[in-house]
Amino acid sequence: MIDEKIFKAYDIRGIYKEQFDEEAAWKIGYASAQFLRSHLRGYDRGQENAQAVCVGRDMRKHSPSLSKALIEGMRCAGTNVIDIGVIDTPQMYFAINHFGTCGGVQVTASHNPAAYNGFKISGLEAKPVGQATGLADIKHIATSLLHTKGNPTGTVTEVDLTEEYKKHILKFLDSKIKPLKVAVDASNGMAGKMVPLIFGDLPIELKILNETTDGTFKHEPNPLVEENLAELKELIKAEKADVGVCFDGDADRLLMIDETGRSIGCDILTALMVPYFLEQENGSRTVVYDLRSSWVVQEEIIKSGGTPRRERVGHSFMKKTLRDSHAVFGGELSGHFYYRDSFNTDSGMITFVHMLNILSRTEKTVSELIAPLRRYYASGELNFEVEDKEAMIKELKHKFADGKIDDLDGITIQFKGWWVNVRPSNTEPFLRLNMEAKSEDVLNEKLSVLKAILGEPSGH
Repeated sequence: MIDEKIFKAYDIRGIYKEQFDEEAAWKIGYASAQFLRSHLRGYDRGQENAQAVCVGRDMRKHSPSLSKALIEGMRCAGTNVIDIGVIDTPQMYFAINHFGTCGGVQVTASHNPAAYNGFKISGLEAKPVGQATGLADIKHIATSLLHTKGNPTGTVTEVDLTEEYKKHILKFLDSKIKPLKVAVDASNGMAGKMVPLIFGDLPIELKILNETTDGTFKHEPNPLVEENLAELKELIKAEKADVGVCFDGDADRLLMIDETGRSIGCDILTALMVPYFLEQENGSRTVVYDLRSSWVVQEEIIKSGGTPRRERVGHSFMKKTLRDSHAVFGGELSGHFYYRDSFNTDSGMITFVHMLNILSRTEKTVSELIAPLRRYYASGELNFEVEDKEAMIKELKHKFADGKIDDLDGITIQFKGWWVNVRPSNTEPFLRLNMEAKSEDVLNEKLSVLKAILGEPSGH
């Protein structure tokens, strides 16, 4: 049983038992191993570790059985497996590079509710495997398999990478850290395991919510939904914490909240990190950001003597651009932050480290640091259900032909006092809108104009 809809743009994800099961996991394991090994070239073909695949899993109730089936499929494809157990997704990227394997698969459904699960597949050097870079091939192989029988000739080696991974994360930490009080919502996800393990010995006071990792969620493990932050905001005020951090389910993303309980947009967080990175950078001064980000990001990059690089939405595009441009780091509105010095991959834990560094280098509060960056007004991402997405984008292009238009991802229209990006969803019948303006009045006015064309936003 494989519902082909589980093959998304960047990963494989769906409702367990309804859209896929252990038999599907076996087939995906077989197909993934076959695909990843087939892309070895030259010197790598002769390396024993390069012939192996790393496998990890998150804390969901069905992750152990899916991981077991996935590994069995890989072994039946004649592939050796390094099983690194229950981990956050960024640890998979570390493991692939640490061992030099041809890739890895993390069993996770990230920020989705408990009924979901899935697979994030990475290739050599932890390069993302998406629809355009191999996921379509894996889908073809997996859906063509008629049974799950085979001779498991590949071996399985279980490895605990906790100490090596901890060293990797903490190598980015400054030698002197202020005794900060940090409120953390682990969202009953992998941060509940990793935050105490990695940061428990530091001279900071951690107040952790939703730390248990039994596969149930007190709230949906998505930090970008404002209602999911209510409990953390209460804790920040009650404990008089210096800052709050909410992680998603597999801990590759985070969102920060200041000491007053106000959420910080991830593009604003990118802008805050720009001078911190560029003031200590002697090499490439490029910073990558996704095109939904505030004007303030580009302005801060230029102000700090950097080179702004605007990119399409999605981790596969961000990581490729980071690698191609040798950018020092990149930030995405979704809460993914990418680091050149961590294999050009994203990491919630490394972002947490850099935030500790920034706060330890100043006497200002988080709200004081952020205040100068809040100079524009944003709509947030709004979804509009549109039957013919391509036709609607053409209509917008015609309607706003007097603006500066580009089609890097959907359509971006810029005027002197405002801009808007409207892009099609890869998986749903939605157009996603992000708008920003120099004043709240202009934002509301232009948003009304767009709503007259697109309709009312969907609640999804």
